[in-house]
Amino acid sequence: MAIEIKIPTVGESITEVTLVKWNKKTGDWVERDEVIAELESEKATFEINAEQAGILATQVAEGDTLKIGDIVGNIDTSAAKPAGAAAVEVQPAKETPQAAEAKPVPSSSDVKATPVAAAIIADKKLDVKTVTPTGSNGKIVKQDVLEALSHPGIKPGVEMFNRTDRPEKMSNLRKTISRRLVEAKNTTAMLTTFNEVDMSAIMELRAKNKDKFKETHGVNLGFMSFFTKACCFALQEWPAVNAMIDGENVVYHNYCDVSIAVSAPKGLVVPVIRNAESLSMAEIEKEVVKLASKAKDNKLTIEEMSGGTFTITNGGVFGSLMSTPIINIPQSAILGMHKIQDRPMAINGQVVIKPMMYLALSYDHRIIDGRESVSFLVRVKELLENPALLLFGKDPLKSLLEL
Repeated sequence: MAIEIKIPTVGESITEVTLVKWNKKTGDWVERDEVIAELESEKATFEINAEQAGILATQVAEGDTLKIGDIVGNIDTSAAKPAGAAAVEVQPAKETPQAAEAKPVPSSSDVKATPVAAAIIADKKLDVKTVTPTGSNGKIVKQDVLEALSHPGIKPGVEMFNRTDRPEKMSNLRKTISRRLVEAKNTTAMLTTFNEVDMSAIMELRAKNKDKFKETHGVNLGFMSFFTKACCFALQEWPAVNAMIDGENVVYHNYCDVSIAVSAPKGLVVPVIRNAESLSMAEIEKEVVKLASKAKDNKLTIEEMSGGTFTITNGGVFGSLMSTPIINIPQSAILGMHKIQDRPMAINGQVVIKPMMYLALSYDHRIIDGRESVSFLVRVKELLENPALLLFGKDPLKSLLEL
């Protein structure tokens, strides 16, 4: 008996996907629940699992664009398992590289690579020394492996010049990013206001408490929790910055679903921290780590990237000193963080070196006035320069005295 392999429904608004990679080929034996193919939609990456064990027959090629419900192959469940077929231990995709055959995959102790990259390395028997990693912390990503395979004679670190061109089809995710960025520029009255923050207090607080924080909560104390907290207080004080236009209405949100921009292997994604205003510092940091890790492994779901009310993006991790971030529509504002840099500042008539960061708030002027945008950013600056205010949103002593 042969069962058909169909493109599953992956979201209400998604009608087509691209088959990025077959992890198994025609004639291979597959185990039940084993990942046999990877799909990419305009928003995220998905996997197809074998419903039953059997012999696989593929019907479409890698790179084909398919509709939801299309048949991509079948599995002959009546076929006998080949004597030479090794058993496959089916585990979550994050831990188990999806190799086309039961070939040894380099362990994380031997080479740091994403699951997809590790699977290709094993399948092609590629020497990892010929691969130049570009991922975070020296991790090898899929594109690094493909680059090494397409230029086998070029050694890492050796610059080679030629006059060849390499056309490459845009991914669905990149098409979506392009469309949304152009739409944001063309449909909003976007303006950017700037300010700068003295990061001394936060840096001192982190240096003093980071070890105890890690020991207590099991997560590092980063900058994102401070900025998220500060933005949540400011958003509640200036609700227009947390609102959006819906036809002829302005929708005000009584909650802060904060989107965080993350650079993933296939492009920029913006997973959402739900009800960030109700989370503790540790809870925010844990959400950031979880969402960023899933983004780098292309495991984010559509639900995790939908419905934010405000966005924070950190170009400082790449060295950006100043920029004008583009609004993440249909939201009305986005905060841009930047590199912390020591600069001479005039304080009480004296020149003092301070670790400073430029902040940029891009906003839709149709819904947010200059007074609101500037006041919002000034409030964020005040909260960050006085971290004690993040406990109540105002001076603790004044809170005690109910002033």
